[in-house]
Amino acid sequence: MIIRLFEKIRLFWPLTKSLQTGLLVATGMAGYMSARCPVHNLSTMLGLFISLLASIAGSTILNMWFDRDIDSKMERTKARPLASGKIKPKEALWVGLIVSFLGFGLALFMNIGFGIIIFAGLFFDVVVYTIWLKRRTCWSIVWGGISGGMPILAGRFLGIGSLDWIGAVLALGILLWIPTHILTFNMRYAKDYLKAGIPTVVSVHGTKVNQAIIAVSSILAAIAMGMAAWGIGLTWGCLRLLSVLSIGLIILALFLIIRPSDRINFGLFKYASIYMLSSMLLMVV
Repeated sequence: MIIRLFEKIRLFWPLTKSLQTGLLVATGMAGYMSARCPVHNLSTMLGLFISLLASIAGSTILNMWFDRDIDSKMERTKARPLASGKIKPKEALWVGLIVSFLGFGLALFMNIGFGIIIFAGLFFDVVVYTIWLKRRTCWSIVWGGISGGMPILAGRFLGIGSLDWIGAVLALGILLWIPTHILTFNMRYAKDYLKAGIPTVVSVHGTKVNQAIIAVSSILAAIAMGMAAWGIGLTWGCLRLLSVLSIGLIILALFLIIRPSDRINFGLFKYASIYMLSSMLLMVV
């Protein structure tokens, strides 16, 4: 029985995109701690962590369930458990629904406003982005970005008990970071997306537009994180460190605009991920 359970967990684990899920959970925890609330409240911290983890992992499983047909057509994704037939679609659907609503239910139990924001993230990610827009328009990434900004907004809300401009700007910073991730993958695996019939910015508008969006969104993300850091009241030392990191991001982005290349694009992609994680750490110092 225990062996079978661990085998199921091993099969389902890739469906959660653990690295992406972990980063989004980290943004939610950072949003909560940015409120300078008592972080020693272990029950609240644990509830926040579990609700974010369950809702994000559950929505990711549901995305995988819905996209199993296109995943089977792409070289990068055809070995995923659902696309390869290792997990039955009905089983994945039920697990995704149960895990998602466990996360949402716990969030709602903790705080109604917190629960509503978590539900908004689920709705934008699964219904608006994946089911409705992903196969119809290359601009579906905007709605995917909105869902990606919900965890940090939810964490901030739970910390202060209301919505404020800092939470909104933090969510905007995440929204602006997400195109760097998604559009770089769209460009790197352009043939896969064409084969699967998924419209992307690079296939519809070309490489130059795709790279320009990546560069501009990176610059705006750095500005947003700087504004939020100032509003939170980070120490002068932390602000200086964030400024140095932001300047590095902006320089790379400007290079991508002036001398666009795949090498600079991928370098910006990797740096932007490190930058966002570093920003989250500085928010809680």
